[in-house]
Amino acid sequence: MTTNSNIKIEKLILAKLRGFCAGVVRAIDVVEKALEICGKPVYVRHEIIHNRYVVDALRAKGAVFVEDLSEVPAGSWLIFSAHGVGPAVVQEARDRKLKVIDATCPLVTKVHLEAIALAKRGYTIILIGHAEHVETIGTLGEAPEHMRVVGTAAQAETVEVPDPDKVAYLTQTTLSLDDTLDVVAVLKRRFPNLHAPSKDDICYATQNRQNAVKAVVPHVDLLLVLGAPNSSNSIRLCEVANSMGVKSFLIERASNIKEEWLPGVRTLGLTAGASAPEVLVQEAVKYCRERFGITDVEEFETVEEDVHFSLPHELETLVRQKPAHGVSTR
Repeated sequence: MTTNSNIKIEKLILAKLRGFCAGVVRAIDVVEKALEICGKPVYVRHEIIHNRYVVDALRAKGAVFVEDLSEVPAGSWLIFSAHGVGPAVVQEARDRKLKVIDATCPLVTKVHLEAIALAKRGYTIILIGHAEHVETIGTLGEAPEHMRVVGTAAQAETVEVPDPDKVAYLTQTTLSLDDTLDVVAVLKRRFPNLHAPSKDDICYATQNRQNAVKAVVPHVDLLLVLGAPNSSNSIRLCEVANSMGVKSFLIERASNIKEEWLPGVRTLGLTAGASAPEVLVQEAVKYCRERFGITDVEEFETVEEDVHFSLPHELETLVRQKPAHGVSTR
């Protein structure tokens, strides 16, 4: 590629805290390790994470992604994605005699367990999240008769519950903290005895990446966010930047960058959602250097992460029984 654009950008600032979180690393490791130990094919319900590049790479190695368990032959190996599933899906897998490995992110599992406990105590649970998101659907399945899904402060104003003194809330892990606080404020006003989770359900990686965007935005004229269009946490990063008065666009690959976004941009920002691999970040950096003549590339440092999740116990058992060779678990 040659520098043939009329757009000339002086500087590219990268959010140093970007890309894969511990839950995503674990989910990818689960599929790779399962393929090594269990053989091909291994079936995965839903995309293991929301990133086409990653899913295509795993598909090439022998993973088969399905939305309906009827697509999985009886007795096959099945992996539940990082987003989690409800009890009905678990039971269907048992009925079909599928051999299940659960790659649900531990932070999502935490929300599921909280929902079960609250339902047993007779609470109506306000689940703050997007009704169509696969994570929310899975959490809702734990106690659907006890839950109400609320996505906005306006919806929180009108949600109805049988007992206003017996209300609790939980949240989808990949929401914007600011948006969640707005909803929670309405709920607290309407239900003074509102029961809050013992710890914020918004995951550390989601919040850290949003904080990194907040730190970078004052120094850039426009922010690009690498992530899939169905990646909730990536969409939230764009929303954070836009809320601070800096235009932001979600891209899946460097080739999605449109020059019509860039007139007047002297300093360009770049970050990546929690399910976007570093290889795509470096692809975008290379593209911007060559296309727009950028020579000054800076990494903007905020906080460092040092979080690791162990493999699911089902897979750990298989590893002990049949050690894998040449497979990285990062």
